[in-house]
Amino acid sequence: MAKVQITDTILRDGHQSQAATRMRTEEMLPACEMLDKVGYYSLECWGGATFDSCLRFLNEDPWERLRKLRKALPNTKLQMLLRGQNLLGYRPYADDVVEEFVRLAIKNGIDIIRCFDALNDLRNMQTAVKATKKYGGIAEIALSYTESPVHDEDYFVNLAVEIEKMGADLICIKDMANLLLPYKAYSLVKRLKAATKLPIVLHTHNTTGTGDMVLMKAIEAGVDVVDTCLSPLGSGTAQPATETLVATMAGTEYDTGLDLNLLAQLAEYFRPVADRLTADGWRDPARVLGVDVKTLQYQVPGGMLSNLIGQLKQANQLDKYYDVLAEVPRVRKDFGYPPLVTPTSQIVGTQAVMNVLSGERYKMVPKESKDLLAGNYGRLPAEVNEDVRKKCIGDTKVITHRYADDVPPELEKLKDEMRQWYMQEEDVLSYAMFPKVAPKFFEYRAAQQLKVDSTMLNAEEKTMPV
Repeated sequence: MAKVQITDTILRDGHQSQAATRMRTEEMLPACEMLDKVGYYSLECWGGATFDSCLRFLNEDPWERLRKLRKALPNTKLQMLLRGQNLLGYRPYADDVVEEFVRLAIKNGIDIIRCFDALNDLRNMQTAVKATKKYGGIAEIALSYTESPVHDEDYFVNLAVEIEKMGADLICIKDMANLLLPYKAYSLVKRLKAATKLPIVLHTHNTTGTGDMVLMKAIEAGVDVVDTCLSPLGSGTAQPATETLVATMAGTEYDTGLDLNLLAQLAEYFRPVADRLTADGWRDPARVLGVDVKTLQYQVPGGMLSNLIGQLKQANQLDKYYDVLAEVPRVRKDFGYPPLVTPTSQIVGTQAVMNVLSGERYKMVPKESKDLLAGNYGRLPAEVNEDVRKKCIGDTKVITHRYADDVPPELEKLKDEMRQWYMQEEDVLSYAMFPKVAPKFFEYRAAQQLKVDSTMLNAEEKTMPV
């Protein structure tokens, strides 16, 4: 058995899962020299919600963050998370936009693109995967792990075989809600290793308190790479702590070969960053580090739980929390058992809240629920409750083809729409992802540039010979 390798998520999923993705680039850069010496398989540093958070909350250019990280981490593979045809937004984009986004992500420094689809519909990943290969990136295709009457071990093994045929370089088991239990992880990894020739990666969380054991059993089964997060933002709703795993495997046949002293220095650096995130109210240690077995009962990921609580608080109906939790699995069954990950977790969760608060199931149906039932998000894993579908979408025709086939090329149109803010080719993609948010950032950036130009002009005038 070769040593197990590690992808550290401190720069992406760690602070996304624990602190609403609020770590700033300036807090990342001082650690990069040390991070680059560790010898990680890769560092996950981009994608997911980081793009949105940079533009919406931090007044940062996500592309500039990536360029800075690339320069500061010359010896380490950089990795991102991509939602297939949805890229980093919440709708399916035209193929030309998907290809352009992938091209620029790789051009600006990404090595590995981990691509997933909320429904495990491989058609929704084909354009992104082809583009990744075309522009020299490493294509890691994820299977979104969940449990239901249709999501048994055979389902995932068959999916992995198809993923290999698509041209993947690696297969990732993406256990976003920490539902994969230790012995199931052992069995699944064993079968995936036997059924495919590709390296297997395991991504889990520690929400239900089983994450460390899941990684350990997967390593014993021969998994090639595991996701962990340095301890200041590790464990709980994030990935199991890096140092703990490295120490556990030291001296065994699975030894990671990583230097625990160097990891301890990195933990020392990131501890005040985690404290800042806590002090600013983005991180609640009691909540993000508590073990929540409700996840196993209701299959509701941690982020989805906080969304449900927020929606109920807003409606002043927090006493209905357990009613909503019980409704989530019922809605999921009606909708054909979609895995609960962005965006299906939000769709199913919001529908469950509406069902409970309105007092009648499917009396109020958001557009996203209708789109899911109409096939616009892709092929649902199981049979849909046809009575529910009829009530929600009436006689609307359900599509069975790839939805993106109906989306005409839109890159040139997007360029025209945002021409007034254009400063770099990447801006078109920022606008495409978040057309309401990006212009506000572009205006902020222009104002900052004016200040810089004005300061430089004043300095030049002062130094001019009289």
